[in-house]
Amino acid sequence: MITRRTLLQASATTGLIAAAGSFPMPAIAQGARIKLGYVSPQTGPLAAFAEADNFILANFAESAAAAEFEIIVRDSQSNPNRAAEVAQELIISDEVDLMLVASTPETTNPVTTTAEAEGIPVISTVAPWQPWFIGQQGNPGAPDSWRPFDYGFHFFWGLEDVISVFTAMWNQLETNKAVGGLFPNDGDGNAWGDAQNGFPPVLTEQGFTLIDPGRYQNLTDDFSAQINAFRQGNVEIVTGVPIPPDFTTFWTQARQQGFNPKAASIGKAILFPQAVEALGDTGHNLSSEVWWSPNHPFKSSLNGLSAGEVAAAYTEATSRQWTQPIGFVHALLEVAVDAMGRTSDVTDRDAVAEAIAASDLQTIVGRVAFDGAGLPPFAQANVSKTPLVGGQWRLRDGGGYDLVIVDNTGQTDIPTAGTMEAIG
Repeated sequence: MITRRTLLQASATTGLIAAAGSFPMPAIAQGARIKLGYVSPQTGPLAAFAEADNFILANFAESAAAAEFEIIVRDSQSNPNRAAEVAQELIISDEVDLMLVASTPETTNPVTTTAEAEGIPVISTVAPWQPWFIGQQGNPGAPDSWRPFDYGFHFFWGLEDVISVFTAMWNQLETNKAVGGLFPNDGDGNAWGDAQNGFPPVLTEQGFTLIDPGRYQNLTDDFSAQINAFRQGNVEIVTGVPIPPDFTTFWTQARQQGFNPKAASIGKAILFPQAVEALGDTGHNLSSEVWWSPNHPFKSSLNGLSAGEVAAAYTEATSRQWTQPIGFVHALLEVAVDAMGRTSDVTDRDAVAEAIAASDLQTIVGRVAFDGAGLPPFAQANVSKTPLVGGQWRLRDGGGYDLVIVDNTGQTDIPTAGTMEAIG
């Protein structure tokens, strides 16, 4: 678990606050004590999503805002039940004023559901909006029963965006358009593979054939059934949303069994350089969605630093390559500070929720505004969409990988640095 002492100690090594100055603090009612609860998967198979938490939170703890905000951090341990449990603790025992949560539906959904039930405002990110919104409905299969949330707000992209990005990348290659689906039995996998709202109807509409061998359990150690189904279907493209260790197992076994697709566009599992490096040189030209990078043309509303400057500071402080969640954890704090700065009484839960709903903020991941843009009516009050592009991991001379943006359809302000290449 990341403690406040850990954050303060780590902040001494980052240099970001010292170099960039303190976070400016919006006007907040004098004497108010603002408690933020933050839940993320710091341990377990999803821990890569929280790798940069310590860096971002440590810098925030050293900022001017720290005098007004106390951030209480809890580890979900990559377990939905644990996520709900620590959210309940933050609400009941720690009496937080606002809940923050990041990283995959297995974390965001139980925390948001718990906060909504307790009437605590919550801001969520790093999960496609469909599994976040639809996955929390009492009957996900009955759209007529879906209702907006009173206290839950979420900013990220949606399945329509990742499908658009992936198909745009595939259309840069010559393939037979046969796609193998690697969809686990979890919030993301069930959403991506959903026959009505996921990949299947859009792929059919665009002339792709989907071979879906069905859901598998996370931490599976044998993907022979999926590989055999893909070989029998003459699959030349693989997609899916496995957790990092599962894709390592699948890809290793696929190569051992002679399955060599032309493209593999994988959500979640290969977002992180360490996950790709674990594959050795077989990670070359694997592709993924890119939600944030040093080349994104956005700046922090808290300190004015660009995406590139924050990514460079992270590398300098940790000697690690930048990762995509850096931007979104940073933006989570931006949105929280902005909303609380526009709330006259931070103890009034309805007032806090109204301030979040009225957000219109340029952040380090782009604009966050719950104005319904690009969303169906049922999600417009609770979701703000952020931009998405596509990238490929390219093996560097001497080892390691760079994530190169190869498709920016609909997001031309985010520059590309190459074009899609087939896996060798």
